[in-house]
Amino acid sequence: MSNWFKRNSVHFAVVAFFVAISFAYFFTPLIQGKVLSQHDVMQAQGTQKEIMDVREKTGKAPLWTNSIFGGMPSYQIWTEYPSNITTYVIKALKVVFPNPVDTVLLYLLGAYLLFCVLKLNPWLAAAGAVAFTFSSYNFILLDAGHANQALAITLFAPILAGIILTLRGRFALGAVITAFFLALEIRSNHLQMTYYLLFAVIILVIVELYYAIKAKQTTPFFKAFGYLAAATVLALAVNAGSLWTTYEYGKETNRGQSNLTKHTREPSTGLDKEYAFSWSQGITECFTFLIPNAYGGSSGSEALGNNSNVAKAFIAKGVPPEQAEMFVHQSGYFSTYWGDKRFTSGPFYFGAGVCFLFVLGLLIVKNRIKWWLLATVIFTMLLSFGRHFSPLSDFFFNYVPLYNKFRAVESILAVASLCFPILAFLAVKEVIEATDKTELFKKLKLALYITGGITLIFIIAPDLILNFKSPQHQDIITGLSQALQGDTSFANSIAQGLVLDRIDLARHDAIRSLIFIVIVFGLIWAFINKKVNVTVASLLFLAVTLVDLWSVDKRYLNDSKFIVKEDYKQPVKPRQIDEFILRDTDPHFRVLDLSGGNPFQSAEASFFYKSVGGYHAAKLKRFDELIDMQFSKSINQDVLDMLNTKYIITRNDKNEEASMQRNQTACGNAWFVKSVKFAKDADEEMQAISSFDPKNEAIVDQRYKSFITEKGVAPDPNATIKLVSYAPEHLVYESGSTASQIAVFSEIYYDKGWKMLIDGEEKPYFRADYLLRAAQIPVGNHKIEFIFHPTSYHVGENISLAGSILLVLAIGGVAFMENKKKNKA
Repeated sequence: MSNWFKRNSVHFAVVAFFVAISFAYFFTPLIQGKVLSQHDVMQAQGTQKEIMDVREKTGKAPLWTNSIFGGMPSYQIWTEYPSNITTYVIKALKVVFPNPVDTVLLYLLGAYLLFCVLKLNPWLAAAGAVAFTFSSYNFILLDAGHANQALAITLFAPILAGIILTLRGRFALGAVITAFFLALEIRSNHLQMTYYLLFAVIILVIVELYYAIKAKQTTPFFKAFGYLAAATVLALAVNAGSLWTTYEYGKETNRGQSNLTKHTREPSTGLDKEYAFSWSQGITECFTFLIPNAYGGSSGSEALGNNSNVAKAFIAKGVPPEQAEMFVHQSGYFSTYWGDKRFTSGPFYFGAGVCFLFVLGLLIVKNRIKWWLLATVIFTMLLSFGRHFSPLSDFFFNYVPLYNKFRAVESILAVASLCFPILAFLAVKEVIEATDKTELFKKLKLALYITGGITLIFIIAPDLILNFKSPQHQDIITGLSQALQGDTSFANSIAQGLVLDRIDLARHDAIRSLIFIVIVFGLIWAFINKKVNVTVASLLFLAVTLVDLWSVDKRYLNDSKFIVKEDYKQPVKPRQIDEFILRDTDPHFRVLDLSGGNPFQSAEASFFYKSVGGYHAAKLKRFDELIDMQFSKSINQDVLDMLNTKYIITRNDKNEEASMQRNQTACGNAWFVKSVKFAKDADEEMQAISSFDPKNEAIVDQRYKSFITEKGVAPDPNATIKLVSYAPEHLVYESGSTASQIAVFSEIYYDKGWKMLIDGEEKPYFRADYLLRAAQIPVGNHKIEFIFHPTSYHVGENISLAGSILLVLAIGGVAFMENKKKNKA
């Protein structure tokens, strides 16, 4: 055992270093007991509120919630998968390390494994891990609260490590590593990032197959492929519960088939192309890989102070400096980011030194892995351009399976952010192993001329490459001119000042990048000339890379982004009107909160109510269509009534105070209708609910005609139906009537798990009013129940349990075999 510790002492030192820098980055807020304030996490807290309340009360999280969009499955919100072994792995990590230290540490450790598999010495592997981890996008994700996306990216490197090990002949070990980390990747529940990683894996397999055919070594390749296929099947089995429910639910969401064919902005299938490509990387915006502020950094005016050219333009007109700075930051006109994304939290910065080494790697690395990395970088860059590179993007959007299900195509650059440091530090490895120092120095200088030359152009004449004007530049001038009472000359001088400020930001960062390029060049020169040894050089590469990326990351994720725990636990405080509405003892009603802007882009109301609105990227397609057709231009009162919207909250534009009105025409939890009107299709159904009397008539698709007998619509003025027990997954009603009745329930229709029981016996139900549940209720007094028990989840969990047991056995078996081999050696 002591020999084992001794052999691995350097690895332990590296891990200790990783833990130290992970805590050091967040040191001040952590010792102050603060937590990271993340916008999307706060929205998720609202979305999860009912789920967590039920879990705390009963010990079990429901699979359905009525907190947002009238009701939806909780699969993509928060769901327990207790049969999945990876659930406990993630829990354990979060128990030991605080957020976001745990995520940063996962980035570092996963990447370190990959670089060790690529046979870099430990400290050089650590430098590569730091280069990937501290790439700016990873920290921007943490700041935004895209926790699942960040977790998915942390697992890119170890998955690739397992695949490469398998392809290099370590079949069992590589396959088990692949299966374990791929299972974690799928469990992270961000299929978009997993999908993007698949592209990189496909390119790697193609490159490996080409070289296997060329070397006439196809047998080992196909053996490795078989092991990897088995590892993939095992990882899928471990996640059967989540994958099955996601697949089933996905077809019913805004990423699935459209129900409407007329008068709709919804695409026939998948996402709207404009929406999917709204966050496309600008082609020249890729200069940010090398120069972080080439495009002005993040949206907003934080970088502009009293010394900015914009502020000086105001001061020159006699505006006091304090007022000038206040106007710059509060007017909304002066964003330093000038690309055409709607907004951005920051650039993709890979590190100046890393970019220099990447170019050097293209020139000197002989390993065939170079061609995989280059092809992957080019491919992911082209796809990230989205609407700016239509031929490829449109082809993938229209013809490649699943591609049109995802938005924000720029995020595929997360794959490139891993490829850059891999090739960069393979270049350093090549330098260490090189014998022809003369030829090496020539290529080293060429890499310097290329990367240093770009930074020099940005320093000397940045506007030769870029114009630093946003697509809204003229609109800004027009708006300023109106605000300045028609003073167009002044407006133009302010706008020109903004352009000059953007140029200054780019120039300063270009100088900064050139300094790091020269430092890295100097380190390699020193090593070539035997001024430093391998260990010292590796440590210096690690230090320079960390300083470079750390300082840029601090622009976007810093101490100011942390808040006290009390505010985190309750980020949305109840207002007086909230406290009033919460006194209502009705167990189940909905609220439409218009006081905070678009209610369908905010989950704040869900902290307190079952909301008509909400915030989620995967809402049910029918509800998405309802928003588009019934709420986008004006609020349809009839639809609010059928959704049992009991309270409507608005805001007074003059004093900005919220006010509430009770909706007296809300239909309630369930009601009997007097008549049924059949619609031939979804278009006619949607048109019918645009103006109807939901309390008295039901609009039903003609496909459900067989669910209703002729005696089903026999109005009984004394008939009653009411909700007597509420739980998200189990609703109980009592009814009484002297004739068979058609009941409409103010609950979202979703037939992939909801079952209706009448007096304990399962009975059919159907859809009415475009997205509600309805059923024919027989004469007499009855107990009616709706129970959510999806087969996809429960059977999927059984498969997950079997897969988890197999994975644990496989890990144990391979560990035993590997230990046995080492003992024999």
